[in-house]
Amino acid sequence: MATSKSTQLQKTPTSLPARVAADRVIAKLREAEKALQFVTTIHQAKLVADVAAAQEVFAHRQRLGNEIESYALEIKTYALAKLGELLAAMPKAKGTRGQLISRGVIGGTNSEPPINTLADLGLDKKTSAVAQQLAALPLPIRDAIAKGEQSLTEVMRANKAQERRQERVDTIVDISRGNVELASAVTYPVIYADPPWRYEHVKTESRAIENQYPTMALEDICALPVADVATPDAILFLWATSPKLAEAIRVVEAWGFTYRTSMVWVKDQIGMGYYARQRHELLLIATRGNPPVPEPASRPDSVVTAPRQEHSAKPLVFYDVIERMYPEFQKIELFCRNPRGGWDAWGNQAASA
Repeated sequence: MATSKSTQLQKTPTSLPARVAADRVIAKLREAEKALQFVTTIHQAKLVADVAAAQEVFAHRQRLGNEIESYALEIKTYALAKLGELLAAMPKAKGTRGQLISRGVIGGTNSEPPINTLADLGLDKKTSAVAQQLAALPLPIRDAIAKGEQSLTEVMRANKAQERRQERVDTIVDISRGNVELASAVTYPVIYADPPWRYEHVKTESRAIENQYPTMALEDICALPVADVATPDAILFLWATSPKLAEAIRVVEAWGFTYRTSMVWVKDQIGMGYYARQRHELLLIATRGNPPVPEPASRPDSVVTAPRQEHSAKPLVFYDVIERMYPEFQKIELFCRNPRGGWDAWGNQAASA
C-alpha cells in the first residue's frame, strides 16, 4: 500500500460536532489501514473494504473534507485489490450450488469443505469483478486510482478498447500471414501507392512526364485489381497532386476504399502550376472494412516538410510514418521504384518486379 495519508490529515470541519465525527472516521480508517497489513483471507479483505467504503460515504455526506474522503478511497482501493488477489488464487468451481454440495466442493448441511461460491463468501458479482480488475492492474495504475487521479471505469474502458484493437490487429495479421507475391492469392493490410498520373492539359508537359516514366490513363489505374490484394480490413495510402485530387478520389473508390483524411508533403522547392505554383503533394488515407486506427502516440503530424526528390520520387520519411502507424501489418508498395526492406513491392520500376 502507498504511504498513509493519515498523518497528513487536517481537521477541516470547523464545528465541534463535525470535528468529533471527523475524529471518529479517521480513527476507524486508521484501524482499517492497520488491519489491511495483516489481511490473509477473503473475509478479512472484504471487511476492510466495507469499513473504508462506509466511512467514505459518511465523510462525503457529512462534508468532513476531501482529505478524509481521499484517505478512505485509498484504503478501500487497496483492500479491494487484495480481495481480488485472493479471489484470483481461489480454485474455481463449476456447477449449481446443489451440484457443488453433492460433489462435496462446498459445505452442505453436514459438511464444512472449502467455500468456492461468491454467495457463500458474501460477495456479489460486481464487487468480485471490480476487485479482480484492480488486482490485475499494474501497481502504478492502481496507485493512481487509489489517489483519485484516475477512475477504475476510465482505466477499464481504455483497456477494453486496447483489447478490441489488438483482437482486430491479430485477425488482420492472421489473414495476411504467409503472403509472398502480388500475383498469387495474397492480401495486405497496408497498401502504399504512387500512381503514374497522366497529365493532359499541355501536350509538351505530358511528353516531358512520359520521358521520365510511363504514365497510365485514369481508367487503367482504376481497373487495377487492388481490391483483390487487400485484406477485408485494410488501409490505403495514395499519393495525389492537387490537379489530380478528384481523379485520386475516383481511384480510391474504384479500388474499394473510402476516403478518410490526408497528409501534406511540403517541399523545399517550388514547382510550376496553372493557377498556383505547386509546393506540396497530398497523401490520401483511405480504408476498407474496419481496420484499427493507429495508437494515439503513433499518429503523425498531418504536415511533413521534406526536401524535393528526383522526379516523382517521394521522401523516405513516409515509410517511417506508415511503419510507426501500423508496425504489426504486412505492407506492399504499388508502382514501387526502390523496394523497402520489410515491404513487398510491385511496379515496373521495382528491382524485384
